Amino acid sequence: MTADPPEGPAPRRRAILKALLRWGGIALGALVFLFAVIQAVPYGRDHGNPPVRQEPAWDSPQTRSLAVDACFDCHSNQTAWPWYSHIAPVSWLVQRDVDNGREALNFSEWDREQEGEDVVEVVQEGEMPPDYYGWLHPKGRLSSDERQALIRGFEAMFGPGEEGEGEDE
Repeated sequence: MTADPPEGPAPRRRAILKALLRWGGIALGALVFLFAVIQAVPYGRDHGNPPVRQEPAWDSPQTRSLAVDACFDCHSNQTAWPWYSHIAPVSWLVQRDVDNGREALNFSEWDREQEGEDVVEVVQEGEMPPDYYGWLHPKGRLSSDERQALIRGFEAMFGPGEEGEGEDE
């Protein structure tokens, strides 16, 4: 009488691996299909730049240059739309940031009411430009000296932010 070899861990591992590969393939296929389908969503791909109506009276070319590098992609009508801004879902995030940025402050529409005094405060506090912007836009990463120069320029243009006004809280 010959004994069947005991079923050990090897066949069981193969079965588990086979099931994982099958389900992993199905999941990957579903993700690829979903990625293709979301490309049909029209939001975030119609990247037009409205005309520049009026810029603020810049205190110096350096302030404008720093603002162009760190602020204009979201806070002007001169947005540079990189290749990834045409691919959902990233396009949705980029479009949202630009829409919100232009609504809050638009250096290209200075003929409408703007809240320039807030600019000093958000740059001083490091809220702008956001860290994630610098990941893909190296020119948008401000060194400490550049940040201070931009703050001084904005203060010359708009007055000191709340931190510079000496208000007691």
